[in-house]
Amino acid sequence: MSRFTSRHLLWALGLLLLPLLLQQIGNGWVRIADVALLYVLLALGLNIVVGYAGLLDLGYVAFFAVGAYMFALLASPHLLETFPALAALFPTGMHTPLWVVIPLGALLAGLMGALLGAPTLKLRGDYLAIVTLGFGEIIRVFMNNLDQPVNLTNGPKGLGQIDAVTVFGHPLSRKIDLGWIELPSVTLYYYLFLALVLVSVLICHRLENSRIGRAWMAIREDEVAAKAMGIHTRNMKLLAFGMGASFGGVSGCMFAAFQGFVSPESFSLMESVMIVAMVVLGGLGHLPGVILGAVLLAALPEVLRYVAGPLQAMTDGRLDAAILRQLLIALAMIGIMLWRPRGLWPAPEHGKNLPAPAAGSRSAAP
Repeated sequence: MSRFTSRHLLWALGLLLLPLLLQQIGNGWVRIADVALLYVLLALGLNIVVGYAGLLDLGYVAFFAVGAYMFALLASPHLLETFPALAALFPTGMHTPLWVVIPLGALLAGLMGALLGAPTLKLRGDYLAIVTLGFGEIIRVFMNNLDQPVNLTNGPKGLGQIDAVTVFGHPLSRKIDLGWIELPSVTLYYYLFLALVLVSVLICHRLENSRIGRAWMAIREDEVAAKAMGIHTRNMKLLAFGMGASFGGVSGCMFAAFQGFVSPESFSLMESVMIVAMVVLGGLGHLPGVILGAVLLAALPEVLRYVAGPLQAMTDGRLDAAILRQLLIALAMIGIMLWRPRGLWPAPEHGKNLPAPAAGSRSAAP
């Protein structure tokens, strides 16, 4: 067995055993791992838009919200209570299966991404960032106010009583007792999220090495040159927005099922900024770096709880622990970006490691 295969088998074994080890400490740590995997899924989607195509998107959380609210409406009694005609069609409730939810969430969010990309095709840089930021805020405001005249989203009160995901007839809200070990709900969700992340990594890897991925990277480096080489930049940009948004839609569906409740507060501007920071901090366009950045920024706030508490006690409670935790996260991000400006695990620069031509050879400059 080659070293490459052995290393990957060890990683796979570690990921499978991780929740079993964490649940010995407490289910709260497994929940942190679940949230980290959801953020990895979001970061992988945004990496298609920002890392591959070079389109700065500050409204990515809108697609996260679209997927979450779609699942919440299809898996909660809210629609049946609002529309009696639907209640007559589904007397036992709308219990949408997983194999319908994931493609539907990806399709709906992908369409929303294409709608966002269509009016922004001629925008670049800061102008594109401002427009996408506004789009994300518009979606959040809509979710917050679509309780009148027809109560579609239940406004700021949010949607609750959301069904858990069912896999092979077993709802993940119920634990599984294997005799020698017990798998609680958070551990079951961990394995579902891990499977989705692995599939997403495979899709992103195939895209990166495909003609589409090369076209995105050409647009990122120089859009004018890419257009001169015959790349249809308009279609490629729309495809990047749509593909990236579909990952956000799937992650939103899983977030709604995992939480059992969604509200507009979960989809603020800071969430979009945090997802962008994950991609930039890990390394733009590099899948291992993006995953590393997402895991670090998702887990760091929880780890810093154990640092903020003692510091608050040292100041006799004068510092708020939540604000201090955000300050520590910001300082850590500033330090890392000063130390590693291209990210913690940047993409290798092709051609930098090639040996220089020998003096007097034909390839040497005259």
